[in-house]
Amino acid sequence: MNGNRAEVTTGRSCEPSQWKTISGRSNGKKKEEVKSFNAYLDDLQNKVFEAHRQLTEKDDAITAERLRDQFQGKIEKQCTLIDVFKDHNNKMQTLVGSEFSKGTAERYRTSLKHTVEFLQWKYNISDIDIRKVDHAFITEYDFYLRSVRKCANNSAVKYLKNFGKIIRICLTNGLLATDPFQNYKNKIKKVDRVYLNEEGIKLIANKSLVSERLAQVRDIFLFCCYTGLAYVDVKNLKKGDIVTGIDGEKWISINRQKTNVPSRIPLLVSSNQKMNSYLKEIADFCGIQKQITFHIARHTFATTVTLLNGIPIESVSKMLGHTNIQTTQHYAKILDIKVGADMALLKKKYEIITMQ
Repeated sequence: MNGNRAEVTTGRSCEPSQWKTISGRSNGKKKEEVKSFNAYLDDLQNKVFEAHRQLTEKDDAITAERLRDQFQGKIEKQCTLIDVFKDHNNKMQTLVGSEFSKGTAERYRTSLKHTVEFLQWKYNISDIDIRKVDHAFITEYDFYLRSVRKCANNSAVKYLKNFGKIIRICLTNGLLATDPFQNYKNKIKKVDRVYLNEEGIKLIANKSLVSERLAQVRDIFLFCCYTGLAYVDVKNLKKGDIVTGIDGEKWISINRQKTNVPSRIPLLVSSNQKMNSYLKEIADFCGIQKQITFHIARHTFATTVTLLNGIPIESVSKMLGHTNIQTTQHYAKILDIKVGADMALLKKKYEIITMQ
Protein backbone atom coordinates (compact mmCIF):
# COMPACT_ATOMS: atom_id res chain seq x y z
CA MET A 1 0.00 0.00 0.00
CA ASN A 2 1.48 3.34 -1.13
CA GLY A 3 4.89 1.74 -1.53
CA ASN A 4 4.90 0.20 1.97
CA ARG A 5 4.99 -3.55 2.56
CA ALA A 6 3.67 -5.69 5.43
CA GLU A 7 4.51 -9.38 5.18
CA VAL A 8 2.71 -12.46 6.49
CA THR A 9 3.46 -16.12 5.76
CA THR A 10 0.99 -18.30 3.85
CA GLY A 11 2.05 -21.39 5.77
CA ARG A 12 2.70 -23.26 2.51
CA SER A 13 5.77 -23.83 0.30
CA CYS A 14 6.73 -25.24 -3.09
CA GLU A 15 9.85 -25.94 -5.13
CA PRO A 16 11.33 -22.77 -6.66
CA SER A 17 11.38 -24.48 -10.06
CA GLN A 18 7.60 -24.96 -9.85
CA TRP A 19 6.81 -21.33 -9.00
CA LYS A 20 5.49 -18.92 -11.64
CA THR A 21 6.57 -15.41 -10.64
CA ILE A 22 4.26 -13.57 -13.04
CA SER A 23 1.06 -15.31 -11.93
CA GLY A 24 2.19 -15.89 -8.34
CA ARG A 25 1.04 -19.51 -8.49
CA SER A 26 2.50 -23.02 -8.70
CA ASN A 27 2.94 -24.91 -11.95
CA GLY A 28 4.01 -28.38 -10.82
CA LYS A 29 3.49 -31.76 -12.53
CA LYS A 30 1.20 -33.20 -9.86
CA LYS A 31 -2.03 -31.58 -10.99
CA GLU A 32 -4.14 -32.33 -7.92
CA GLU A 33 -1.50 -30.97 -5.54
CA VAL A 34 -0.98 -27.89 -7.71
CA LYS A 35 -4.73 -27.33 -7.99
CA SER A 36 -5.20 -27.58 -4.21
CA PHE A 37 -2.15 -25.37 -3.56
CA ASN A 38 -3.29 -22.62 -5.96
CA ALA A 39 -6.86 -22.78 -4.64
CA TYR A 40 -5.47 -22.14 -1.19
CA LEU A 41 -3.59 -19.06 -2.45
CA ASP A 42 -6.74 -17.88 -4.28
CA ASP A 43 -8.65 -18.14 -1.01
CA LEU A 44 -6.00 -16.10 0.82
CA GLN A 45 -6.08 -13.45 -1.89
CA ASN A 46 -9.87 -13.21 -1.66
CA LYS A 47 -9.57 -12.76 2.10
CA VAL A 48 -7.13 -9.89 1.54
CA PHE A 49 -9.64 -8.24 -0.84
CA GLU A 50 -12.37 -8.75 1.75
CA ALA A 51 -10.19 -7.19 4.45
CA HIS A 52 -9.66 -4.21 2.15
CA ARG A 53 -13.42 -3.91 1.61
CA GLN A 54 -14.07 -4.00 5.37
CA LEU A 55 -11.56 -1.23 6.01
CA THR A 56 -13.09 0.85 3.22
CA GLU A 57 -16.58 0.29 4.64
CA LYS A 58 -15.44 1.48 8.09
CA ASP A 59 -13.81 4.51 6.42
CA ASP A 60 -10.53 3.53 8.11
CA ALA A 61 -7.16 4.74 6.93
CA ILE A 62 -5.80 1.88 4.82
CA THR A 63 -2.13 1.04 5.30
CA ALA A 64 -0.21 -2.17 4.64
CA GLU A 65 -0.01 -2.89 8.37
CA ARG A 66 -3.71 -2.21 8.95
CA LEU A 67 -4.67 -4.38 5.96
CA ARG A 68 -2.53 -7.22 7.31
CA ASP A 69 -4.08 -6.92 10.78
CA GLN A 70 -7.60 -6.93 9.34
CA PHE A 71 -6.75 -9.96 7.20
CA GLN A 72 -5.40 -11.83 10.24
CA GLY A 73 -8.44 -10.94 12.32
CA LYS A 74 -6.53 -8.85 14.85
CA ILE A 75 -9.10 -6.58 16.51
CA GLU A 76 -7.61 -3.21 17.26
CA LYS A 77 -9.18 -1.15 20.06
CA GLN A 78 -10.51 2.07 18.63
CA CYS A 79 -8.79 5.14 20.01
CA THR A 80 -11.19 8.08 20.26
CA LEU A 81 -10.61 11.80 20.49
CA ILE A 82 -12.62 12.49 23.64
CA ASP A 83 -10.98 9.57 25.49
CA VAL A 84 -7.53 11.00 24.72
CA PHE A 85 -8.70 14.51 25.71
CA LYS A 86 -10.15 13.28 29.02
CA ASP A 87 -7.01 11.29 29.82
CA HIS A 88 -4.89 14.40 29.23
CA ASN A 89 -7.12 16.57 31.43
CA ASN A 90 -7.18 14.02 34.26
CA LYS A 91 -3.39 13.85 34.28
CA MET A 92 -3.15 17.64 34.17
CA GLN A 93 -5.56 17.95 37.12
CA THR A 94 -3.34 15.61 39.14
CA LEU A 95 -0.37 17.88 38.49
CA VAL A 96 -2.14 21.14 39.38
CA GLY A 97 0.05 23.00 41.82
CA SER A 98 3.29 21.33 40.78
CA GLU A 99 3.42 21.71 37.00
CA PHE A 100 0.13 23.38 36.06
CA SER A 101 -2.07 26.10 37.51
CA LYS A 102 -5.77 25.82 38.29
CA GLY A 103 -6.42 28.31 35.51
CA THR A 104 -4.63 26.18 32.90
CA ALA A 105 -6.55 23.07 33.95
CA GLU A 106 -9.81 25.02 33.77
CA ARG A 107 -9.02 26.25 30.24
CA TYR A 108 -8.48 22.69 29.04
CA ARG A 109 -11.75 21.61 30.66
CA THR A 110 -13.47 24.38 28.73
CA SER A 111 -11.70 23.30 25.53
CA LEU A 112 -12.92 19.73 26.07
CA LYS A 113 -16.47 21.01 26.61
CA HIS A 114 -16.33 22.96 23.33
CA THR A 115 -14.98 19.88 21.51
CA VAL A 116 -17.78 17.64 22.80
CA GLU A 117 -20.39 20.22 21.80
CA PHE A 118 -18.81 20.62 18.36
CA LEU A 119 -19.00 16.86 17.70
CA GLN A 120 -22.69 16.91 18.60
CA TRP A 121 -23.36 20.01 16.48
CA LYS A 122 -21.47 18.89 13.38
CA TYR A 123 -21.69 15.08 13.37
CA ASN A 124 -24.41 14.31 15.93
CA ILE A 125 -21.99 12.01 17.79
CA SER A 126 -20.45 12.05 21.27
CA ASP A 127 -16.98 10.88 20.22
CA ILE A 128 -14.95 10.14 17.10
CA ASP A 129 -12.13 7.86 16.00
CA ILE A 130 -8.96 9.92 16.35
CA ARG A 131 -7.89 8.84 12.85
CA LYS A 132 -10.84 10.74 11.38
CA VAL A 133 -9.60 14.07 12.71
CA ASP A 134 -8.28 15.70 9.54
CA HIS A 135 -7.76 19.18 8.12
CA ALA A 136 -11.48 19.49 7.27
CA PHE A 137 -12.29 18.69 10.92
CA ILE A 138 -10.00 21.52 12.11
CA THR A 139 -11.46 24.10 9.73
CA GLU A 140 -15.02 23.12 10.70
CA TYR A 141 -14.10 23.35 14.39
CA ASP A 142 -12.63 26.80 13.77
CA PHE A 143 -15.85 27.86 12.05
CA TYR A 144 -17.94 26.47 14.93
CA LEU A 145 -16.00 28.43 17.56
CA ARG A 146 -16.35 31.69 15.64
CA SER A 147 -19.96 31.31 14.51
CA VAL A 148 -21.88 29.18 17.02
CA ARG A 149 -19.77 29.93 20.12
CA LYS A 150 -19.31 33.57 19.04
CA CYS A 151 -15.61 33.46 20.02
CA ALA A 152 -13.45 36.42 19.03
CA ASN A 153 -10.39 35.63 16.89
CA ASN A 154 -7.92 35.36 19.75
CA SER A 155 -10.21 33.15 21.83
CA ALA A 156 -10.83 30.80 18.88
CA VAL A 157 -7.10 30.55 18.17
CA LYS A 158 -6.34 29.78 21.83
CA TYR A 159 -8.97 27.03 22.00
CA LEU A 160 -7.56 25.47 18.86
CA LYS A 161 -4.06 25.80 20.33
CA ASN A 162 -5.24 23.75 23.33
CA PHE A 163 -6.81 21.25 20.93
CA GLY A 164 -3.51 21.15 19.05
CA LYS A 165 -1.77 19.80 22.16
CA ILE A 166 -4.13 16.80 22.14
CA ILE A 167 -3.33 16.24 18.47
CA ARG A 168 0.42 16.37 19.20
CA ILE A 169 -0.05 13.69 21.87
CA CYS A 170 -1.78 11.49 19.27
CA LEU A 171 0.98 12.09 16.73
CA THR A 172 3.69 11.27 19.26
CA ASN A 173 1.98 8.03 20.28
CA GLY A 174 1.40 6.95 16.68
CA LEU A 175 -2.37 7.31 16.90
CA LEU A 176 -2.35 9.72 13.95
CA ALA A 177 -0.29 9.39 10.78
CA THR A 178 -0.49 13.02 9.63
CA ASP A 179 -0.92 16.33 11.41
CA PRO A 180 -4.38 17.81 10.64
CA PHE A 181 -3.03 21.25 11.62
CA GLN A 182 -0.37 21.10 8.88
CA ASN A 183 -2.06 23.64 6.61
CA TYR A 184 -4.05 25.48 9.27
CA LYS A 185 -3.01 29.10 9.66
CA ASN A 186 -4.47 31.48 12.19
CA LYS A 187 -2.68 34.09 14.21
CA ILE A 188 -3.35 35.98 17.42
CA LYS A 189 -4.29 39.55 16.54
CA LYS A 190 -2.57 42.27 18.50
CA VAL A 191 -4.93 43.95 20.94
CA ASP A 192 -4.37 47.44 22.27
CA ARG A 193 -3.76 47.22 26.02
CA VAL A 194 -5.89 49.60 28.09
CA TYR A 195 -4.02 51.31 30.93
CA LEU A 196 -4.40 54.32 33.20
CA ASN A 197 -2.17 57.35 32.95
CA GLU A 198 -0.87 59.14 36.03
CA GLU A 199 -3.88 61.45 36.10
CA GLY A 200 -6.25 58.47 36.09
CA ILE A 201 -4.40 56.78 38.95
CA LYS A 202 -4.54 59.95 41.08
CA LEU A 203 -8.21 60.43 40.27
CA ILE A 204 -9.09 56.98 41.58
CA ALA A 205 -6.75 57.26 44.57
CA ASN A 206 -8.18 60.60 45.74
CA LYS A 207 -11.83 59.90 45.05
CA SER A 208 -14.01 59.78 48.18
CA LEU A 209 -16.12 56.63 47.96
CA VAL A 210 -19.31 56.14 49.97
CA SER A 211 -19.07 52.36 50.13
CA GLU A 212 -16.50 50.41 52.13
CA ARG A 213 -16.60 47.56 49.61
CA LEU A 214 -15.70 49.96 46.78
CA ALA A 215 -12.93 51.51 48.88
CA GLN A 216 -11.43 48.07 49.54
CA VAL A 217 -11.55 47.14 45.85
CA ARG A 218 -10.01 50.52 44.97
CA ASP A 219 -7.14 49.96 47.40
CA ILE A 220 -6.40 46.47 46.07
CA PHE A 221 -6.54 47.77 42.50
CA LEU A 222 -4.08 50.56 43.29
CA PHE A 223 -1.88 48.03 45.11
CA CYS A 224 -1.68 46.04 41.88
CA CYS A 225 -0.99 49.19 39.86
CA TYR A 226 2.17 49.69 41.93
CA THR A 227 3.25 46.03 42.14
CA GLY A 228 2.23 44.56 38.78
CA LEU A 229 0.51 41.59 40.41
CA ALA A 230 -2.24 39.82 38.47
CA TYR A 231 -5.58 39.06 40.13
CA VAL A 232 -4.72 35.43 40.91
CA ASP A 233 -1.46 36.50 42.57
CA VAL A 234 -2.96 39.13 44.84
CA LYS A 235 -5.81 36.78 45.73
CA ASN A 236 -3.32 34.20 47.00
CA LEU A 237 -0.97 36.71 48.61
CA LYS A 238 -0.23 36.12 52.29
CA LYS A 239 1.84 37.90 54.92
CA GLY A 240 4.66 35.38 54.56
CA ASP A 241 5.15 36.56 50.94
CA ILE A 242 6.26 39.99 52.20
CA VAL A 243 9.97 39.67 52.96
CA THR A 244 12.90 41.98 53.64
CA GLY A 245 15.13 42.26 50.60
CA ILE A 246 18.88 42.63 50.37
CA ASP A 247 18.42 46.41 50.40
CA GLY A 248 16.53 46.31 53.69
CA GLU A 249 13.24 47.24 52.01
CA LYS A 250 10.03 45.20 51.89
CA TRP A 251 9.68 42.93 48.87
CA ILE A 252 6.90 40.63 47.63
CA SER A 253 8.40 37.18 47.07
CA ILE A 254 6.00 34.75 45.36
CA ASN A 255 6.00 32.05 42.71
CA ARG A 256 3.37 33.05 40.21
CA GLN A 257 0.67 30.51 39.32
CA LYS A 258 1.44 28.07 42.16
CA THR A 259 -1.99 28.33 43.69
CA ASN A 260 -1.85 25.28 45.91
CA VAL A 261 0.62 26.77 48.42
CA PRO A 262 -0.93 26.70 51.94
CA SER A 263 -2.18 30.16 52.94
CA ARG A 264 -2.22 30.67 56.70
CA ILE A 265 -3.23 34.33 56.72
CA PRO A 266 -4.80 35.08 53.32
CA LEU A 267 -5.96 38.54 52.31
CA LEU A 268 -9.71 38.91 51.80
CA VAL A 269 -10.26 39.28 48.07
CA SER A 270 -13.58 39.07 46.25
CA SER A 271 -14.07 37.07 43.04
CA ASN A 272 -12.54 38.49 39.88
CA GLN A 273 -15.98 39.05 38.34
CA LYS A 274 -17.22 40.92 41.43
CA MET A 275 -14.04 43.01 41.59
CA ASN A 276 -14.49 44.03 37.96
CA SER A 277 -18.10 44.95 38.66
CA TYR A 278 -17.02 47.20 41.53
CA LEU A 279 -14.25 48.74 39.42
CA LYS A 280 -16.86 49.75 36.87
CA GLU A 281 -18.73 51.59 39.64
CA ILE A 282 -15.50 53.28 40.72
CA ALA A 283 -14.75 54.35 37.14
CA ASP A 284 -18.26 55.81 36.84
CA PHE A 285 -17.79 57.75 40.10
CA CYS A 286 -14.48 59.12 38.83
CA GLY A 287 -15.79 59.96 35.37
CA ILE A 288 -13.31 57.62 33.68
CA GLN A 289 -14.59 56.48 30.28
CA LYS A 290 -12.27 53.49 29.88
CA GLN A 291 -13.58 49.96 30.45
CA ILE A 292 -11.58 49.20 33.60
CA THR A 293 -10.96 45.61 34.67
CA PHE A 294 -8.66 44.28 37.35
CA HIS A 295 -6.02 43.26 34.81
CA ILE A 296 -5.65 46.88 33.73
CA ALA A 297 -3.71 47.42 36.97
CA ARG A 298 -1.01 45.14 35.57
CA HIS A 299 -0.93 47.09 32.30
CA THR A 300 -0.73 50.33 34.27
CA PHE A 301 2.22 49.07 36.31
CA ALA A 302 4.07 48.08 33.13
CA THR A 303 3.43 51.42 31.43
CA THR A 304 2.70 54.47 33.60
CA VAL A 305 4.38 53.33 36.81
CA THR A 306 7.59 51.77 35.46
CA LEU A 307 8.51 52.33 31.80
CA LEU A 308 7.41 55.95 31.68
CA ASN A 309 9.52 56.60 34.77
CA GLY A 310 12.66 55.28 33.14
CA ILE A 311 12.72 51.74 34.57
CA PRO A 312 14.61 49.49 32.07
CA ILE A 313 12.36 47.07 30.21
CA GLU A 314 14.55 44.18 31.37
CA SER A 315 13.70 45.01 34.99
CA VAL A 316 10.01 45.43 34.18
CA SER A 317 9.99 42.06 32.44
CA LYS A 318 11.52 40.41 35.50
CA MET A 319 9.01 42.01 37.89
CA LEU A 320 6.10 40.94 35.70
CA GLY A 321 7.38 37.37 35.67
CA HIS A 322 7.62 37.15 31.88
CA THR A 323 9.72 34.42 30.28
CA ASN A 324 10.83 36.60 27.37
CA ILE A 325 11.16 40.31 26.77
CA GLN A 326 8.96 40.23 23.65
CA THR A 327 5.95 39.58 25.90
CA THR A 328 6.83 42.66 27.93
CA GLN A 329 7.17 44.80 24.82
CA HIS A 330 3.65 43.84 23.76
CA TYR A 331 2.27 44.14 27.29
CA ALA A 332 3.71 47.60 27.90
CA LYS A 333 3.01 49.05 24.44
CA ILE A 334 6.72 49.83 24.36
CA LEU A 335 6.74 51.08 20.78
CA ASP A 336 4.13 53.80 21.41
CA ILE A 337 4.90 54.79 25.00
CA LYS A 338 8.66 54.67 25.31
CA VAL A 339 9.35 56.11 21.87
CA GLY A 340 7.00 59.01 22.64
CA ALA A 341 8.69 59.67 25.99
CA ASP A 342 12.19 59.45 24.48
CA MET A 343 11.28 61.83 21.66
CA ALA A 344 9.88 64.28 24.22
CA LEU A 345 13.28 64.33 25.95
CA LEU A 346 14.99 64.84 22.61
CA LYS A 347 12.66 67.74 21.85
CA LYS A 348 13.58 69.41 25.15
CA LYS A 349 17.28 69.06 24.34
CA TYR A 350 16.78 70.78 20.98
CA GLU A 351 14.81 73.56 22.66
CA ILE A 352 17.70 74.18 25.09
CA ILE A 353 20.21 74.25 22.21
CA THR A 354 18.01 76.71 20.29
CA MET A 355 17.70 79.00 23.31
CA GLN A 356 21.51 79.08 23.64
